[in-house]
Amino acid sequence: MVMQPVLEIFAADDFALWPVGEHESYSYLVLDGKRTPAEVGTAVMRIADCNNLEPDEHGPCPTDPLGAFLHGLLTVPDLFAAGGFRVADTATGTGCSYFGHDPSSAAERVGDTVRLTLDTYAEDGSPVIELPVDQVRALITGAQTDLRNFHSLAGTWAEQHLPTHAAAVTDALARALDLEITK
Repeated sequence: MVMQPVLEIFAADDFALWPVGEHESYSYLVLDGKRTPAEVGTAVMRIADCNNLEPDEHGPCPTDPLGAFLHGLLTVPDLFAAGGFRVADTATGTGCSYFGHDPSSAAERVGDTVRLTLDTYAEDGSPVIELPVDQVRALITGAQTDLRNFHSLAGTWAEQHLPTHAAAVTDALARALDLEITK
């Protein structure tokens, strides 16, 4: 059984502000410390794009392309990352639940078991994964570690690819990923 933090990815056809990986639209990118620089660039691009709001809402928008693209990420107080957690049964290859995005997954505690349902609105039933509560806690701890490792990797990436914005981007990513980072 595996729980992974994932980010919804769209194809970045004409993106040229920094190197990004090639991904199919509407796929998921695992956020952990094992990503390539291009995958980290894709994740930063996607999170910045999720927060690319109307410039007037958070002060004047910079006129340079990089500053304009990062403006929302660097100025919006409550950041958003389109994604969540994916839980999959790796032993059988069956059952997969996504939490934080469509379909409408659910986690329900029944005694000492947690029942993860892929799609609560499925008309013909939905795949269900049942796990002991302690295993779910361990999976969540592992997923949190993956996010922290990704954040550390993204900080190094930002120093290399966005040196003048590295600290601000790294702090913004921590907020978008809902991480408490101690300095």
